Amino acid sequence: MIMSGSASRLPILQEEPCAHAQRQAERAARALAQSEAICRAHRVRLTPIRRRVLEALYATHKPMGAYELAEYLTPPGGRMAPITVYRALDFLIEQGLVHKLASQNAYIASFHVDNAPETTAFLICEACGGVDETTSAELTYAVNSLLNREGFGPRAKLLEIMGRCAHCGGDAISRA
Repeated sequence: MIMSGSASRLPILQEEPCAHAQRQAERAARALAQSEAICRAHRVRLTPIRRRVLEALYATHKPMGAYELAEYLTPPGGRMAPITVYRALDFLIEQGLVHKLASQNAYIASFHVDNAPETTAFLICEACGGVDETTSAELTYAVNSLLNREGFGPRAKLLEIMGRCAHCGGDAISRA
């Protein structure tokens, strides 16, 4: 884990971590280092609060809302205004380090920050709440073809796909 703090406040700790949590833990440190390098390259500042928000999102495999993040990041006996978290999230989204999942009204850290032109699909498990982020050249080509045919200029190319992950029995769902 990247974050320190009370285990009772961590939404990510479970008796037996699921596949999403294990994958997230394996990639988090490298992704955070990559995020810092991106900020340096863009000549923008990853302030302590921005870094803490990003660390919190990398520390979990589930999307978190701004109020949940504010509560999570508030030290015992302290107070953090949600607007502070929203400002940090706006910055992180602008840098391509975090995505907002509209269907969840929550945020998730990106592991594909180096693939900005590609279409990103978020596979959201309805059973465990885990989210996997994936990209592929084929998906990007298909979405770009559709957009070109419709003459539509996207601001972002993010897909949210709801279902069940392989860990929760996604293989049992019939393929459409």
